[in-house]
Amino acid sequence: MFRRFPLLVIRHLRSNSSTGQCQFSAAATDKQEKWDLYAGVLVERLPVVSKELNAIEKEFQEYLWKVEFEKSLKSNTELQHERDLKQAELLKKGQIDLDEAAAKQTVQDLKDAYTEELNKFQTASRTTADDKSKNLLSTNRSLDNTLYLLVEQSLGPKSHFLLPQGPRMDGETMRQAAERVVREKCGNNMEVQFYGNAPCGFYKYKYPSSAQQNSVGAKVFFFRASLKNGNVDKNASKSFAWMERDSLRDKLKNEKYVESVEKFLF
Repeated sequence: MFRRFPLLVIRHLRSNSSTGQCQFSAAATDKQEKWDLYAGVLVERLPVVSKELNAIEKEFQEYLWKVEFEKSLKSNTELQHERDLKQAELLKKGQIDLDEAAAKQTVQDLKDAYTEELNKFQTASRTTADDKSKNLLSTNRSLDNTLYLLVEQSLGPKSHFLLPQGPRMDGETMRQAAERVVREKCGNNMEVQFYGNAPCGFYKYKYPSSAQQNSVGAKVFFFRASLKNGNVDKNASKSFAWMERDSLRDKLKNEKYVESVEKFLF
């Protein structure tokens, strides 16, 4: 049986057939490049309240309420209100005792009491003090949006705002590395919930030529987690920010990094 050779090798052999030497391209003998593995974590604070309805949504909501009201059966309160009206008519005609009717609390009395209590109720503002002061360190802002955590980290001689990330240690799974990264970069005052063991995104970058000693660059595998409670410990990371999606580019300067991150944002 004959072994098939790549076309490039056959041509190379033919070109050196006169000397009887077999030379192979340098690409076949090059040492394979080594990359460092990093775990990154997308920590998100999910919306606390729903977004305000726009004009079309409000109109549609009103329509649904009307349809539901027209198709619904009468409640016990409405049936009791009808009985109260009949009793009031009998009272006018003198067919029932006045003392007996006065001792009962009618549905209208309850409705008036509920209406008075409702008028005293005031809804909380959707805008917090941290919204007004633009406090990017707080999670108590932008309550109807998702906030994403960025932490300032050193890459070479410079510092950059990135999703929390760090190298995988020997013996760790990528999920374990991601959990350790959160503890190291954010401290122990913050509790998060990871969504799974599989990465949700990927990014790689090469080190500067002067820093390519054992590896040519880093491959970052991102995991997704949601904030349950707490916040970043300032002793662990002095500079961090909770950003809306539309504002991420203000902090993430690298365009390719932003494009990689935006692929797994909802």
